Amino acid sequence: MGLARVNIPAVVVTGGAMAAGPDLLTLEQLGMYSAKFERGEIDGETLNWAKCNACPSCGACSFIGTASTMQIMAEALGLALPGSALLPATSPDLIEYARNAGKLAVKLAQMDNMRPSDLVTMDSFENAILVHAAISGSTNPLLHLPAIAHEFGFEIDGDTFDRLHRGARYLLDIRPAGHWPAEFFYYAGGVPAIMEEIKSVLHLDARTVTGKTLGENLEELRQNGFYDRCQKRLDEANQKYGLSLTRQDIIRPYDQAIGTDGSIAVLKGNLAPEGAVIKHTACPREMFSAVLNARPFDSEEACIDAVLHHKVQPGDAVFIRYEGPKGSGMPEMFYTSEAISSDKELGKSIALITDGRFSGASTGPVIGHCSPEAQAGGPIALVEEGDLIQLDVEKRVLAIVGVKGERKTPEEMDAILAQRRKHWQPKPSKYPRGVLRLFSDLAASPMKGAYLDYPSAR
Repeated sequence: MGLARVNIPAVVVTGGAMAAGPDLLTLEQLGMYSAKFERGEIDGETLNWAKCNACPSCGACSFIGTASTMQIMAEALGLALPGSALLPATSPDLIEYARNAGKLAVKLAQMDNMRPSDLVTMDSFENAILVHAAISGSTNPLLHLPAIAHEFGFEIDGDTFDRLHRGARYLLDIRPAGHWPAEFFYYAGGVPAIMEEIKSVLHLDARTVTGKTLGENLEELRQNGFYDRCQKRLDEANQKYGLSLTRQDIIRPYDQAIGTDGSIAVLKGNLAPEGAVIKHTACPREMFSAVLNARPFDSEEACIDAVLHHKVQPGDAVFIRYEGPKGSGMPEMFYTSEAISSDKELGKSIALITDGRFSGASTGPVIGHCSPEAQAGGPIALVEEGDLIQLDVEKRVLAIVGVKGERKTPEEMDAILAQRRKHWQPKPSKYPRGVLRLFSDLAASPMKGAYLDYPSAR
């Protein structure tokens, strides 16, 4: 985003992926260990073992979380060297990419029409979103990519993601939705291997920092030994971890996709007129269609206590609200989501709905970015205990359909919500002064990227 704003010739060099710990332990599993400890399922020694071994090196968390996803997005947008995203952080290959990126940046500064704004187009963003679908990326790029696009002068939103994810192939078997740590992504060929599988839907004529098109870059990688180097790293990893993985075990072929409807869906209805986001590849199928009883909480602290101590029941829709950009800066609800998804009973029988966001590590029936947010007067602020909530992932529906356990017609619900709105007042701002107050006052909708929406720029 800063690169778009300053708009000078540049090459993105990403920090790479953290190594996995013993027994392929990765950081996102700490939420599960923590929830199990709170429920008395494991002892403190086991929890401490996980804490001390989950981060054995520098680098982005070793799963397709937000940091890993955005590394991949930088390359998919054409702003990083081909094949450079999400290498193991301690790999000598990353040092070589950094050196080459520095040399290229000097060349770009001496060339015409090679600023980021000269390279990045709407086609670039569509390519990135299609790669996002193929990797089952974090939900947070639904904030980041629209904000970055806004800096470049393009407008994309949740509907753009939903449209491109529909029918898209989901190919990457990397945690948290898949089986393997993130370092295996590079061993299987990284972003270029993903793009090779989905190139029939990509804009191959998109320009990149190499001065070549995306299609030309992919052809060059096929010829220069890139995939042979990746295979060598995979062979070394198999020997290190006692595995026998092939590249196709990690990045599935197009015609053997893990899924065929992308990885996220944007749900709408009278609860989320502007949309709400679910990562359906990490959600139990049992929760794809349900009518649930509303249990609203106005903070994560109150909600997680209720979840951990089973004050919520199967069939509940647990709400955490006033956690959007205007409400509290939009923090992640990671530990609550992990407390739910790691619970054998609740993980397949309740949903978590919030105007906040989730960690890229979050799994389970969790729905975020509910817009408009509560602090802006969105319908999520009007939900009351015992309301009936309809969730239908395939039909893209998230709606309030009843009161006190009784179904109502859409017209009846509209009248009920209008009556509730007469008595609603926003909560006092959490931030009375400073930059956080500025953000609270000016943040755009999460569905647009939650950027600072200055009135003079509208």
